[in-house]
Amino acid sequence: MGFSPDNLKGFILALLSSAFIGASFIIKKKGLRRAAAASGVRAGFGGYSYLLEPLWWTGMITMIVGEVANFVAYAFAPAILVTPLGALSIIVSAVLAHFILKEKLHHLGVLGCVMCIAGSVVIVIHAPQEKPITSVHEIWSMATQTAFLLYVASVIVLVFVLIFHFAPQYGHTNVLIYVGICSLMGSLSVMSVKALGTSLKLTFEGNNQLIYPQTWFFMVVVLTCVITQMNYLNKALDTFNTAIVSPIYYVMFTTLTILASVIMFKDWDGQGVGSIISEICGFIVVLSGTILLHSTKDYDRGTPRSIYAPLSPSLSTRLCTSNGESMKHVEEDMVSAEDVCLRRQELY
Repeated sequence: MGFSPDNLKGFILALLSSAFIGASFIIKKKGLRRAAAASGVRAGFGGYSYLLEPLWWTGMITMIVGEVANFVAYAFAPAILVTPLGALSIIVSAVLAHFILKEKLHHLGVLGCVMCIAGSVVIVIHAPQEKPITSVHEIWSMATQTAFLLYVASVIVLVFVLIFHFAPQYGHTNVLIYVGICSLMGSLSVMSVKALGTSLKLTFEGNNQLIYPQTWFFMVVVLTCVITQMNYLNKALDTFNTAIVSPIYYVMFTTLTILASVIMFKDWDGQGVGSIISEICGFIVVLSGTILLHSTKDYDRGTPRSIYAPLSPSLSTRLCTSNGESMKHVEEDMVSAEDVCLRRQELY
């Protein structure tokens, strides 16, 4: 199947998003270090001098640009193409941390990066073409089809059971509880983001979709899902080691997102069995590379559990991990809640 112009636009935007977001973590961390050196108080211990540091704001702006690019990417390309590419921000961050922050990237970590790139190439080559959509009503028809409504109902039931039954009892001992909640909600947030992004794209092309209530409904769903997703991902990062949360979250989130996209947008309709198998294999290679990259980090197992910063509303759904940093630097470079994504890498 040929690589359509829309797929190409989505692919380029996803790459730019990963590059900007991966670089933003390093820029913000440099800004935090510079601010701490000037004021003598680190952000992790209540310092806010980084708010006056231009380098930190440069990192924030870079991250926002990346998130916007990722949002727009969903309007052009299927989630099965865009979402796995979020893993590339991990590579960008890890490589930049190795050269700029002098944080060692192990040989197996390099292999993990290569696996992520190889898997992403396979996914891109075999990605399905985005079906043309001319109205938000078409998206609404997809969202209200029986199969997807059953998926949404299943997700809502599971989320409520996890929140009200399992979370109070096992949330602080089983990492799958909090991660499961934000992964399930994340799959719905990506579908809503794609619907909203497509509506805005049509509006900018002259076909106004803002006059339809469905567009605003998708916007409300986006906000609801993202807020819930952020809340429980922060709980997971606060309770468990980031090196454990990150790969589990990436596997669950990306898998559920692809499943939701296949059901709602029927991404695999018209594709051959060979292409579908290739996409699945590429996805598995990316997952394996991500897990390998995280498993090779050095970290001090005796370091006290620390509170990690919350995610930004990363609608690209990137992995929230430790930015390719060695855990032995956690205490030294711990960030405050205002440092929105410094500890999120983890994508993305």
